[in-house]
Amino acid sequence: MALRRDRRARGQRAAAETFPARMRMRAHRVRTAVRKSGVDYFRGDGSDWIALVGLLLTVPLIAFATILNPVWCSPAVLVLPIVAGGLVLRPASLLGLYAAAAAALIVESVELGPYAEGAARVTPGTVLTVAACGFFGLLIAQFRSRVGVPWRRGGTMLFDLRERIRTQSRLPKLPQGWHREMALRPAGGQSFSGDFVVAARTHNGRTLEVVLTDVSGKGMDAASRALLLAGAFSGLLGSLPPHAFLPAANGYLLRQDWDEGFATSIHLVLDLESGDYELYSAGHPPGMQLSAGTGRWEEKAAEGPLLGVYDGAEFDATKGTLRPGDVLMLFTDGLVETSDRDIAEGIDRLTGEADRYVQGGFHGAAWHLIEAVAKDVNDDRALLLICRDA
Repeated sequence: MALRRDRRARGQRAAAETFPARMRMRAHRVRTAVRKSGVDYFRGDGSDWIALVGLLLTVPLIAFATILNPVWCSPAVLVLPIVAGGLVLRPASLLGLYAAAAAALIVESVELGPYAEGAARVTPGTVLTVAACGFFGLLIAQFRSRVGVPWRRGGTMLFDLRERIRTQSRLPKLPQGWHREMALRPAGGQSFSGDFVVAARTHNGRTLEVVLTDVSGKGMDAASRALLLAGAFSGLLGSLPPHAFLPAANGYLLRQDWDEGFATSIHLVLDLESGDYELYSAGHPPGMQLSAGTGRWEEKAAEGPLLGVYDGAEFDATKGTLRPGDVLMLFTDGLVETSDRDIAEGIDRLTGEADRYVQGGFHGAAWHLIEAVAKDVNDDRALLLICRDA
């Protein structure tokens, strides 16, 4: 029995060593290597030799087609692999592609004859066009190389940046009897904003802490600073006593030493059982509270300087209580202040629009209020609503 198994094993090894089997194994290794190189390339981690080989092969094909029929395949078609190379190749590889394109132009010029003898020839304009595309492609490749982000990952990184900001801006779920709503609209219809909110439930879920911040600048210019601050503020929130949060945030901004490093912020500390709250402000527009008993809006303004201006700043809180049916509204200045409208007028307009939702409730009102009050304002706008059900 053992002898039979030994013979069978030797037969299998012999079959594996046949020429077709060896070729299949080699083909499998080649496919695996190509697949791995392709995955690494599109992740931005591998060599760009696959793209370089592909583009180098297109150059003689284009040259051959141009020589056969220059009317349908103009010599200027060589700009296509050059433009593609500027997007996908590293600068060193790009120079090799340019050398191949230059050689193809020379061959086309020799085969087609002088440009003065007819149309569809290699003209000085063709050479200048190809050279200009190559120059700008090289600039793009050098910029990508200096930044260290391949074009294949650039869009992914921006998408990840946007999603991180959105994730950090999500408000925690509140217990029954409470409603929270947040709407944020970046300037100019962009996907990135200098306004952000971080929130957490502390003290075993009894307390809701929310920080709404407006970073100096707007849109993409402020998005990177907003992401950095959102991460830092999220780590500070709940780790420090409420009265120590804004001083710690102020110190963090001062340590960054940014040229345009100030920000405004408002910090809400709400007891979800009693409805009592404290509101701390760092140069931020006041909060507005709707009293269900009177039907009027009351301004809730706390005192404190901008974040990132000077060390040792003090922030005094204002206190209040959200009773059943009350609404607290926090917002950034882009919603209520424009070049031709001061902040007091903007707040009056915002509260006037908000009065329309008193009877039917404020569910879904945040986004509609931004649309009604500051739809076409070229600034980041954010609005936070905290409602206690009647």
